[in-house]
Amino acid sequence: MNVLIADDEPLARTRLRELLTEIGGCRIVGEATTGKEALEQGVSVQPDLILMDIRMPTMDGLEAAFHLAALEQPPAIIFTTAYGDHALAAFEAHAVDYLLKPIRKERLENALHKLQQLNRAQLATLKQAGGGSPESRARTHLSVLLRGNLQLIPLESVIYFKADQKYVTVRHAAGQVLIEESLKDLEEEFSEHFFRIHRNALAAAAHISGLVKDHEGNCMLALQGIEELLEISRRHLPEVRKRLTNP
Repeated sequence: MNVLIADDEPLARTRLRELLTEIGGCRIVGEATTGKEALEQGVSVQPDLILMDIRMPTMDGLEAAFHLAALEQPPAIIFTTAYGDHALAAFEAHAVDYLLKPIRKERLENALHKLQQLNRAQLATLKQAGGGSPESRARTHLSVLLRGNLQLIPLESVIYFKADQKYVTVRHAAGQVLIEESLKDLEEEFSEHFFRIHRNALAAAAHISGLVKDHEGNCMLALQGIEELLEISRRHLPEVRKRLTNP
């Protein structure tokens, strides 16, 4: 079994290497110190299993696992955690395997015998249920599969989300992509940084430059970095004005 170890603590990675060697039957194909590195190596080396710490810099383990679950052949994930009882209850309720630090050999052996592949719905539910700190529950990146390759889009580069039937266009600093997520779910997850300007559009507060009117007198939103203007519905105009005057 090919295993990737993802933990920002060198001693924790050493402990897992030693335990896997003692247990046998595993080949360590890489190590990562951040969630983003775990995601990148998960795509490049295609491990059968990732032993994933939850709290890591750049991107936490839960978010990395969420993106990995979108792959055609996602790796199995076993989380490693130092969380207390209340968070462990959330893991158990959603049948997600975890190893409580300090990790014991017997516990790791049992986890290896009952590997699970988590889908995105399970991971999203886990995040909402309390796995991870409150500030980490919203993703820091969006992921899109393009011709078999996973593309990561930093949330800070996203200018707007615009719904069109079953897809949502993500306009970002380097272009645009389509994702199959609902605008409502995106609004709920990213409410701190985006707000609704129309029934079919969310705009990033950080990228707004002001209000303008088109040739028909409709109020439009101007955004930094792009020439395109977004229509603001009458229903949402008061809130948009309020957000602009009280950033």
